[in-house]
Amino acid sequence: MAKPPAAEEIVRYEKDPETRIAVITLHRPDALNAPTIAARQRFADLVLRANVDDEVKVLIIRGVGDHLGSGADLPEMAGMFNGDEDYSVLPEFRIAEDEGVKYPPQGSFRYLANVTNLYASTNAGLRSLQDFKKISIVEAKGYCYGWHFYQCADADMVVASEDALFGHSAFRYVGWAARMWQWALMMGLRPFMEMVFTGRPFTAQEMKELHFVNSVVPREGLEAETMKYALSCARNRPVDTVVMQKMFFEVFKQQQGEYMGSVMSAWLESMLPMVRPDEEGGIGVDAETFEKGLANAVKDNDAQFPPDWRLSMKGRKAPF
Repeated sequence: MAKPPAAEEIVRYEKDPETRIAVITLHRPDALNAPTIAARQRFADLVLRANVDDEVKVLIIRGVGDHLGSGADLPEMAGMFNGDEDYSVLPEFRIAEDEGVKYPPQGSFRYLANVTNLYASTNAGLRSLQDFKKISIVEAKGYCYGWHFYQCADADMVVASEDALFGHSAFRYVGWAARMWQWALMMGLRPFMEMVFTGRPFTAQEMKELHFVNSVVPREGLEAETMKYALSCARNRPVDTVVMQKMFFEVFKQQQGEYMGSVMSAWLESMLPMVRPDEEGGIGVDAETFEKGLANAVKDNDAQFPPDWRLSMKGRKAPF
């Protein structure tokens, strides 16, 4: 397997002091913009930088290529689940293997729980936008799955192309994911339960009707629509006012249990080793699935569902 690009290549940052708009661009189109562990951490650091920088008022998150992204780099994380004794979890904690830190052993509750609880924090890059006290806008197109779906739920606004699909393949191979509480709040309980139980992705128009997406436009007008939102926000009230507004919304979200929901999801995810498949051959997070390749396993499993409920765009065009 080829070594993934450096985090600085995958997650790129630029700002325009004149407009006070900054842009985080996910740049790994050959892997559907999947962030590595280091790239997720860089994303968190850049969100923090924009939060502090007085020359930034609005932050746009976008991806190069045809998709925002299909989730984190799962092959990089495979060793956490397939029993690989040489796999080290320490990079998740920004700890080098030669620093003399002994991680809890595989099979212990803490082995997985330490990581899932980390995902409830800001510096892991899964909920960084929740603590961002300025305005964030996600430009969504194509696949908006997994980690990329997290960013859509946590951003202040989402501008989507007509072909965008929102969801998480984990609902098919695990059954839950880190930001579930926030998705239930943003989508509404019954539609989100449908997503969880069927595993089907929702279209951009469906998500707009659920008030998850602010605007849906043709692909060719996506960047212009995003910039319309960004410039309007940047030209509105002063940054101090924006931060005050965001603090109000933060109190509102915490009254709804946003952070508590992250911790609850972490607890639920840490129970994964207790899950047993209904029958032999079912998809799951196990050594057999990772030997086959999680992407291939998800693809094969996808074929069991009606075309318009499949995660793959190519698969959605194939007959049932």
